Amino acid sequence: MRCRLPFYVLPFLGALACHTKVAPRATSAVGADWPTYNGNLEGTRFSSLTQITAANAPRIGRACTFDTGEQMSMQSGPVVVNGVLYLTTDTSTYAIDAATCARRWQTSRSYTPLGFLKNNHGVAYMNGRLFRVNGGVHAYALDAATGKLLWDVSFGERQGEGAPMAPIAWNGLVFVGNGGGDNLGVRGHVHALDAATGREVWRFEVVPDTGAPRATWPSGGDAAPPTGGGIWSSFTLDPATGTLYVPAGNPAPDFMPHLREGANLYANSLIAIDARTGRMRDYVQVLDGRRDWHDWDVSATPALIHTRGGRALLALAGKDGLLHGVDPAPMRILWSVPTTTRENIEAPLTNASATRFCPGTQGGSEWNGPAYDPGQNLVFTGAVDWCARIRLVHPDSIPHPLPIDFTGNAGGGFGEFDPKESWKGWVTAADPDAGQIRWRYQARTPILAAVTSTAGGIVITGDMTGRLIVLDAKSGNVLREVETGAPMGGGIITYEVGGRQYIAAAGGSISPIWPLDPATSRVTVFRVQ
Repeated sequence: MRCRLPFYVLPFLGALACHTKVAPRATSAVGADWPTYNGNLEGTRFSSLTQITAANAPRIGRACTFDTGEQMSMQSGPVVVNGVLYLTTDTSTYAIDAATCARRWQTSRSYTPLGFLKNNHGVAYMNGRLFRVNGGVHAYALDAATGKLLWDVSFGERQGEGAPMAPIAWNGLVFVGNGGGDNLGVRGHVHALDAATGREVWRFEVVPDTGAPRATWPSGGDAAPPTGGGIWSSFTLDPATGTLYVPAGNPAPDFMPHLREGANLYANSLIAIDARTGRMRDYVQVLDGRRDWHDWDVSATPALIHTRGGRALLALAGKDGLLHGVDPAPMRILWSVPTTTRENIEAPLTNASATRFCPGTQGGSEWNGPAYDPGQNLVFTGAVDWCARIRLVHPDSIPHPLPIDFTGNAGGGFGEFDPKESWKGWVTAADPDAGQIRWRYQARTPILAAVTSTAGGIVITGDMTGRLIVLDAKSGNVLREVETGAPMGGGIITYEVGGRQYIAAAGGSISPIWPLDPATSRVTVFRVQ
């Protein structure tokens, strides 16, 4: 046993930061079903299906489309269990036939007022039940066969919170967290709920009220209240050790670290929590508060992988435009490789003139994390390449709301992105043993959609024009592109029904903060023709 005992953990949190060293084992894969946001609890986004290959990928075509008719932010990751595909918007859940797209049921649960982003990342499935959240900061359970509501609980506590993330479910528990950490006073918190009743079993505060972590946030004078650490996407869980891995977002106020001097724990961190008790086991902070003035959240779910070299590793990508290889026990960053353009990364922001930096505030990896192919021993990561320019407006006072306007109006705005015509995206393949890039694919638009790999030797993703993209896992060469007309920023999954392999891609309006034409939320299903 290896044991790390940080001085701030034992006296203040009572969380013994000891880990049993993770033994080498095979990387988990999914087969006929895709039962959770990232396919499996370990978040590897790897399918063992082999029917679609590099050889027949050029024959991939559309099988069917299911259009919800809703114009929400389509960031949902579809889930498939026993031939039924489950899809969400912020307020609705749909069950459709995974081969024909025929609707089976729809359940809607609205809230007021609706959040600005109106986004949701999907459901978790366990024992015939679906578990999800909505922007009203509610978690609820549905009967997977009928859509009937089984329980509904609130886990929000203040104005400005939201809940876009996709829960995961394990061992009778459902794990959820809140977003909204960019809003002053909102702090991230993680909850384990009883899957049968919704009762809270434990709660973990990302920004603690007491102890040495609290001392990493200033207080009094012109200091901002401790704010941040919101949860965007989903979690990763290691069933062998019962460890829940939580990616926590940036500290706030954004862009103004002098109002929150200190490391700002545990914002911008990957946190390891005992899934049964809620006690923190360990953490690694990717970017401390003194260095984050670019809104570079740790936003996407890590993939827990077991490399060809026999190492257990967490592959973690974030808005900083880096893919990090993290040792899970004790937690430390072993290597980092760039996944997009990185320029002016240490340049501070001022009120004298605009500072240009890359990745911009909507750059790097957003809410979709890496995939891992154990056969190729490669980690695949999608990323946004879009730089931003920001000038501070209130350099010495707490802004509310934040003094940034990304309307693109150069005459009156205080923040701008590079012209849309210059944006692009990347898929990067990295060797996790060497910590080195093996190939890169440049996309015509940012890659916000999920990336999925298969034992058939392909990598699947989508772009913001609505183009499904299939790449050769060995080389990154394009095997097939299929137009759908629905911008892709949600899940891309693969599964099997009736002995046939399918691909499903979520598409539609990605978010009001991305400059795209409106489109209804939908899922498009593909197969080899």
